[in-house]
Amino acid sequence: MKRDYYEILSISRSATEIEIKRAYRNLAKQHHPDLNPGDQAAEEKFKEASEAYEVLKDAQKRATYDQFGHDGLKNQGFQGFHNMEDVFSSFGDVFESFFGGGSRRQRHDGPRQGSDIEFVSEITLEQAYAGTKQQIEVEINQDCGTCEGKGYEPGNEPETCATCQGYGQVQQNRGFISIATTCPSCQGRGKKITHPCRTCHGKARVGKVEKVEINIPAGVDTGMHLRVPGKGHRGSQGGPAGDLYVQVHVQEHAQFARMDDHIYSTVKIGLAQASIGCNVMIETLGGRQEIEISKGAQNGDQIILKGEGMPSIRGGRAGNHYVEVKVLIPKRLSTKQEQLLREFAQESGEKVAEPSSSFLKKCKKK
Repeated sequence: MKRDYYEILSISRSATEIEIKRAYRNLAKQHHPDLNPGDQAAEEKFKEASEAYEVLKDAQKRATYDQFGHDGLKNQGFQGFHNMEDVFSSFGDVFESFFGGGSRRQRHDGPRQGSDIEFVSEITLEQAYAGTKQQIEVEINQDCGTCEGKGYEPGNEPETCATCQGYGQVQQNRGFISIATTCPSCQGRGKKITHPCRTCHGKARVGKVEKVEINIPAGVDTGMHLRVPGKGHRGSQGGPAGDLYVQVHVQEHAQFARMDDHIYSTVKIGLAQASIGCNVMIETLGGRQEIEISKGAQNGDQIILKGEGMPSIRGGRAGNHYVEVKVLIPKRLSTKQEQLLREFAQESGEKVAEPSSSFLKKCKKK
């Protein structure tokens, strides 16, 4: 049985992206196979930590895992890492950024997929109820058009690095252990640029702000992620683009409260309305609606409007709208109102406070 990914990395379920990366970096350094040759237990821990990081660093995979666990990932086709080659194939660049190498693979400048972008979209409860479209602006990294993502001026080919002889890595011997690390002279490229591109200054990538229209379906709730394929950072050297992940935040509403797919609100009525019953107009997310309040309504009673809550994002039945009755007790009464209530109390056999002298004077004048 697989262990919990958060437990493997020793982080909380609310850990940030930085905390996740830091935890994995520490474990990767501790259990890396090159530092623990022949240690099968260290290799298994290394592979286990890498699988946990692969899931938790990805917003969509993490959301699926948080909700459905390992089975949810399996249903989406994620099988984890079968061997060490799978790990090194996925995380070669990560290991180089962590401790200057360790991918045990030569760098190359072939096509690479662009990274994903995460964007937070804030919408109203009404928009979440009906669904909406939004046009957002995101800054996307892409290959420089001047140098075609190569980093050097056209016609000025880079030179082979004299330090690593073009391999991008150098061997460091530590006792009986030989570790391949990124070449410090060319930063793993295998070549040295002598004439950097004047547009991207040798970075090979430039940023561009693009407008993206996103469809937000009815029923979304705060924390949900929407995936827009191919709208992330552009791939390099002809590689595919990453994806755009939109995290939804639904604003608090002044009149309605939401719990899952159910909506809660209150209706205020007077003492006579509660006693005799009445029909009142209320606001719902679908528009104004008349509801009936039965005779003898009590403070805190609930009226259920079935199917008038939030639509189900998964296509099931919509939630309900629960209306709580609040009976308003008047703080001040006119002489006539007090007299009628005293008559009502007498008829009901209720004991009430004795009338004040001012009230008796007003009654005598009448």
